[in-house]
Amino acid sequence: MTPSSASPPGSAMAASAKVSRLTTVALFSPTPTPSGPKPIKHRARAPPPPISISMDPSLVDPSHLQALMVACAHSCALRLSPAVPASHVEPVDLSKLRRALTHSFIVVSVFCGARFLTDDREGEGEGDGQRLLGLGLNLDLALGRQDEQRLVGFGRAVSDLGLTASVHDVVVHPSLQRRGIGRKIVGKITRVLHSRGIYDISALCTERDRPFFEACGFGDDMMGSTTMLYTRNTRKYMAQ
Repeated sequence: MTPSSASPPGSAMAASAKVSRLTTVALFSPTPTPSGPKPIKHRARAPPPPISISMDPSLVDPSHLQALMVACAHSCALRLSPAVPASHVEPVDLSKLRRALTHSFIVVSVFCGARFLTDDREGEGEGDGQRLLGLGLNLDLALGRQDEQRLVGFGRAVSDLGLTASVHDVVVHPSLQRRGIGRKIVGKITRVLHSRGIYDISALCTERDRPFFEACGFGDDMMGSTTMLYTRNTRKYMAQ
């Protein structure tokens, strides 16, 4: 559809609710030539500590997942107004999170010993403890210290089990980010979907998360589509 030059009423509202949609169409980038600029050398990433990866939804405690999302500044709330800062994260409703886990097609969780984690991002902001206490969450429960194992990574996918699927809520504990754990989560999800014959896989993400999903093999689809949120009645509901 070719966009018209005149914007219909309410188009500004719809535009503010647009969310990036990436699919598993691979992106292609030119290979540097010997005469061209030298590629930028990145510092080698530290290897991840010993982790265990599970696809059993029953192992995911919703309270621990809620705390992990808050620690990662990951919000499940609808952001219908640009006035709400992206850094403003409220804990997701536990009853809704529990239902989401139950009805997800694929759930991938990553666990790690608590002794391998730090409570601060090397001085960059608050640690988990301060952030969770400030939100009124039970610290021992939220940090998942049962059996000295903590939920440090998560991702899920929903699907119609035949044609399409979408990836949601991929999070990794801040102290373990940039160590390949997120890629393992997404890779696990896409491999299972491909084994079921599902290849139309999309991911809803913010611009901040876009480079990560591109590195995992996602890219703009051939239709150039953009996911939009239905906002007509949602605003009334959220105002109540």
